[in-house]
Amino acid sequence: MILRDAVRVLVANWDGSHTVPSRRLYPHQWSWDSAFTAIGNARWSPRRARTELLSLFGAQWRDGRVPHIVFNPAVPEGAYFPGPEFWQAHAPSGSATSGIVQPPVHALAAWKTYLAEPDTAFLHRIYPRLVAQQEFLRAARRSPEGLVSIVHPWESGMDNSPAWDLPLQAVRPAAAGFVRRDLATVSADERPTDRDYERYVSLAAAYRDSGYRGPGEFQIECPLFNAAYGLAEATLAEIAGVLGLDPAPHEREAAAITAAMVEHLFDGELFQARDVRTGLLIHSASTAGLTPLLLPGLPRDVAGALIATALDRFGLKDGALPSYSPAAPEFDPARYWRGPSWINLTWLVWQGLRDRRPDLAALVADGITAAVAHAGFREYFDPFALSGHGCRDFSWSAALILDVVAEHGLHGLPASGREVGQEAGGVGEADQVGHHVLA
Repeated sequence: MILRDAVRVLVANWDGSHTVPSRRLYPHQWSWDSAFTAIGNARWSPRRARTELLSLFGAQWRDGRVPHIVFNPAVPEGAYFPGPEFWQAHAPSGSATSGIVQPPVHALAAWKTYLAEPDTAFLHRIYPRLVAQQEFLRAARRSPEGLVSIVHPWESGMDNSPAWDLPLQAVRPAAAGFVRRDLATVSADERPTDRDYERYVSLAAAYRDSGYRGPGEFQIECPLFNAAYGLAEATLAEIAGVLGLDPAPHEREAAAITAAMVEHLFDGELFQARDVRTGLLIHSASTAGLTPLLLPGLPRDVAGALIATALDRFGLKDGALPSYSPAAPEFDPARYWRGPSWINLTWLVWQGLRDRRPDLAALVADGITAAVAHAGFREYFDPFALSGHGCRDFSWSAALILDVVAEHGLHGLPASGREVGQEAGGVGEADQVGHHVLA
C-alpha cells in the first residue's frame, strides 16, 4: 500500500514535464525538490526521472546557475509569492524563474537515475549542464578559503533554520506590502513568522536589484550546501568515467572542498555555518551539520565525531531525525525547519551512514518509513509524535520513500502498510510498481 500510494502522489503532482512539490502551496517547479523527486521516480519510471531533470536544466541560466524556482506560466501570478513579477528573471529558454539557487544535489539525482536504467545519451546531455552548475558556484560564490556561500536562507533549502537567526538580525525588514499565500494553506504556527518573511523579501529584493550579482547582507557558508557541492564533484567524477572523460579534476575538487570544510567549518563535534562577512562560525544545533557524512573523502575521525554527536544530541537511534537538536532552546517540533523531521534531510544523513554505519543507517531508514506510515506523505513531521505538518501529498516525501524501500525494505511496519499494488492509477510505466521499486 505505501509504495502504491507514493506513486499515486507523484502521478497526481506531475505537470507534464516536471513534478510540483504540492498542488496547493507550491504550484511551480523547485530545484532541489525536482532532484529528490527524480531519485524516487527512477525507482519506477526512469524515463520520468530523466524528463524531470532535463526539464529543470532547460531553465538553466547562461552563467550556469540553476534557479530555485521555474515558474509555470499557466499558474496565476497571485497563486504564489514571491512570483515572477517579483523576481523579474528569465532563463535563455524564456522561462520565468527566480534568481537564487538551492543545494546542488542534482548530480547525485542524475547518477541514481542512470544507475536505475543506464542511458549514456542522458548522461551526455546532463553532464555539461551539471558541470556548468558547479562552475557558476565556483565563479560567483567561492570564498578565499575555498568554500561556497549562499546569499539567502532560501538557498540553503532549510529556510527558517535557527542557524540563520543571528545573521538575519542584521537584515533590515522589508516594508509590509506583500500578501503571504502560505498561510492560506498551512497554520501560521507551522510557518516562518511575518518578521522572518519581511527579512527574506528584503534580501531577495536587494539581490534582484543588484542584477543577481551582489552578495548583500547575508553571505553564509552553509555545511549542507557545501557538502552537496562536494558530493556533486565526487559524483561527476563517476559520470565522467562512464563517459570516457577525465575524472581527476572532479576528484581534486571534491578533496579540496572536503579539506576546506574540515578546516573552517568543523568545531570538533558538528559542522557549523560560517558568516563570510564576520569570518566567524555561527554555532547552532542544526542537523545540516551532520550532512558532510555524505562526503566520501571525509576523514574517519571526523565522521566518527559526527556520528557520536548524532547519537548524543540528535537522538539518532530514537526514530525520526529532527532538523534541529531537541536539546537546544530554539527547538520547535512543528515549525518550519526549526525542529521537525524532514524526509529529504533524513535521507541525506541516511546516505552518509550507509557505508560507515549500516546498523545506524537501518534505524534511520526505519524512522523514515515509520513517519510516513503514521502520518502519510506530509511535508514534515513531529520527530516524537510523528504527527504530520505542512502540506499533504508532498512529492519528495513520496519519492524518497520509494528509494528507501528499494534499498532497505519495509522493516518494522505492519503487514497492511507493506502491501504493494500492481498498478499505479493507470500509469502504464508503473504496471508493476512493487516489482520496479523492490527489484
